[in-house]
This record gives sequence, C-alpha cells and structure tokens, in this order.
Amino acid sequence: MQQLVTLFVFTSAAAFIASLPPGLLNLNAAKTGVEKGKSNGVIFGLGVSVAVMLQTYLAVRIAKYISRNQHVIEVLMQIALVLFFVLAIYFFVKAKKQHREPFVVVEAKKRNSFSKGVFLALINLLAIPYYSGLNTIFQAQGFMSYNIVDEIIFIIATGSGTFLAMYLYVFYFDRMEHKTNAFSKNSNYILSALMVLLFIITCVRLFN
Repeated sequence: MQQLVTLFVFTSAAAFIASLPPGLLNLNAAKTGVEKGKSNGVIFGLGVSVAVMLQTYLAVRIAKYISRNQHVIEVLMQIALVLFFVLAIYFFVKAKKQHREPFVVVEAKKRNSFSKGVFLALINLLAIPYYSGLNTIFQAQGFMSYNIVDEIIFIIATGSGTFLAMYLYVFYFDRMEHKTNAFSKNSNYILSALMVLLFIITCVRLFN
C-alpha cells in the first residue's frame, strides 16, 4: 500500500509541475473560467485531465513494450540523461531571462467546455513521451511495476496532478495575472530542479 501511495504522490507531483508553466491548456482553462464561469472552467479542466489519462495509457503501453528489450532501455536512458540535462539548463536560462509579458490566450470558438478541453489536450502530443519516459524511470527505480494496479494508479495520478494545476488557473487567474513574471520564473525554476532530479536518478540507474 505504501508503494502505491508513493507512486501516486510522485506521479501527481510530476504531472502538476509539468502543467504549471503558462501554456495552451492552463491559459484556456483560465479563459473559460473568466468568460463562461468557474464551473465551466472546472469542466474544461476535467476534459484536459481525461485526455491526459488517455495519453498516459498510451504512454504506459509504449513504455511496457520498450521494457521487454533491455538494450533499448539502456539506450533510451542514455538519451533521457542528455535530454534532462539540456532541459534543466533550458528552464534555468528561461527563468533567468524571463520578461514581464501579459497572459496570451488562444482564441477558440464557443463549444462545450469538456470537449474543448479534451480536444486541446489531445493535440498536445508532448505528454506521451513525457509520461512514457517518467513511467520507464519509475519502473526502473522500483516505484512501480507493470501490473494492472500500478498502471491504474499511475494513470489516475497524472490526471489528478493535471486537474489540480487547471483548477488553480481557473480560481486564481485574477491573482496570477498581475504576477506573470514571478509566476513563470518560479515555475521554470521548479521544472529545472525537477530535470536535475531526474538527471541524478537516471545517472544512478545507469552507472550502478
């Protein structure tokens, strides 16, 4: 049970942090909340979360397929090592160079908030390699195994973390709007720290 709780907390935190920086999904969640009411913003966030869970299911299937070939895992972890290092530097530099800019929201036609959330999340294909890589690392570190319970917990946790980030944008957009620079900078610092942590974990896994 403790292992499942750990898996849920770590996965939710990773999903939450990945969803924090201002982008297409969270800004449109805020926009929906402002234009159509906070309840519609929450429904939009639910749509995003459902889509993310569908993408995570696909990511788990990909990671499970890859795990059957140990050589492929080692190559992917080497690639991930470089990727985490580059991303850590990228987010750190981005935070250092952050300028004050207004929130920019993508205009969209009025439609059902839930379906709009699902649609916009599904076209964000970066979620698939992100959660596939995260799943592979968690499996390698013993946080999870490829059984049905662990997979369900992992999938639900990604949806929960994503929804929490959407919820914060819907209900606290009016406050964040006046602190865009600080909020974006802090988010990028957090992402940079996360990449460093994943880099260290991957190093330990590769060289032990």
